[in-house]
Amino acid sequence: MTAWIGDLFRSDVGWNHLETLVDGGSRMAGTTGERQAAEATRDALAEYARDVRLDEFPIQGWERGSSTIETPAGEEECIALPRSPAEEVSGRFVDLGHGLPRDFEQTDVEGAIVMVSADVPDWYDRFVHRREKYYYAVRDGAVGFVFKNHYEGCLPPTGSVGNDDDPIGSIPAVGVSKEVGQRLGRRFDGETVDLAVEADIADATSQNVHAELGPDTDEEVLVTSHVDAHDIAEGAMDNGAGTAMVVELARALADREDELDRTVHFIAYGSEEVGLVGSGYDARNRNQDRITAILNLDGVVQARTLSFYTHGFDALRAVAEDVADEFGHPIHTTPEQGPHSDHWQYVKWGVPGYHVTSKTDDEGRGWGHTYGDTLDKLERRTFREQAILLTALAIRLADDGFTVAHASPDDIAAALEAEDKAEGMKVTGDWPY
Repeated sequence: MTAWIGDLFRSDVGWNHLETLVDGGSRMAGTTGERQAAEATRDALAEYARDVRLDEFPIQGWERGSSTIETPAGEEECIALPRSPAEEVSGRFVDLGHGLPRDFEQTDVEGAIVMVSADVPDWYDRFVHRREKYYYAVRDGAVGFVFKNHYEGCLPPTGSVGNDDDPIGSIPAVGVSKEVGQRLGRRFDGETVDLAVEADIADATSQNVHAELGPDTDEEVLVTSHVDAHDIAEGAMDNGAGTAMVVELARALADREDELDRTVHFIAYGSEEVGLVGSGYDARNRNQDRITAILNLDGVVQARTLSFYTHGFDALRAVAEDVADEFGHPIHTTPEQGPHSDHWQYVKWGVPGYHVTSKTDDEGRGWGHTYGDTLDKLERRTFREQAILLTALAIRLADDGFTVAHASPDDIAAALEAEDKAEGMKVTGDWPY
């Protein structure tokens, strides 16, 4: 009964797929590289699953050009944030610190180029996402946006702007390293600076990868990841590891297919990094009442302990903790809403779902969304250990003895209000209720 554990711990299938993804070049949404990664994932899943296919959909394409910040003393290094408009602006430079809602309320940023840090202070009671800070700047009349990393190492951060209604942002936006940001704030706060972004903006296509295992049932468990990554790095942590884990779980579950009472539907989404586009497309075209649960893998393998956002679904928390107890392996669970990965396109309407990531000591993304997101940061041992736990969890979710009730959209909306997340979602244009 335990031979599968040893088999998983010796398997190189998922790790080899991770190497394929990171060695393939940029996987930016809508590019040839993203499509090639999706095709490689399709081919890997075809070894173990049925009905393996690509589902193509249109997106707003965006490809990076050069970007500059010109100060009275010369040019500073920066990179464009994806879906920034291609524009040149000038304005008073305002270092707004963390860029909390109250910082915007207390500061006049009309006509300014605003810089905010990627983190929030220890005393603040919630995380404030990059896009929330960006849209406060837009709302208050800023003409440009500078996003400063809070980690040392000369690593400018990336991350998209824009929303479903307006996929290209309203004002040009760039990322700068902590070191550049500190220098800008120290020397040029209140001075006039110039900001310029070049980008190729055109229609494009992306695709989701689908595969299935188990019986053909009315109920299904979704096991998901996203295959795209930002173009500045290998995207090993975000999210090559998640897609590689989907492939590994497909291999492991194929060997135990007779234990599955429900259909297990694997999806590797495209275009997550530019607004959850692939999962949004799938969610609109899927009967969500059929979904028992979603196991979304985005941020696994970064650290040894798995962390589960359970979105208030007590049954999901309990079954994850049962697996941890069975294997004597720690996990971390968070009952709050986590509206920042592909599961959210379903969970926001009440579908039970996990966002599975890793518990780290870092605040924010760590190496993620920087040049530092490379394979050398991950351990094969961690990948294998987590594959064992996630396989056991997927088996339990697909058991017809496991039940978890859907929530109502009103329940999810109330939870977001209670957790002080609603304000940010409203300002970004992501509030669906």
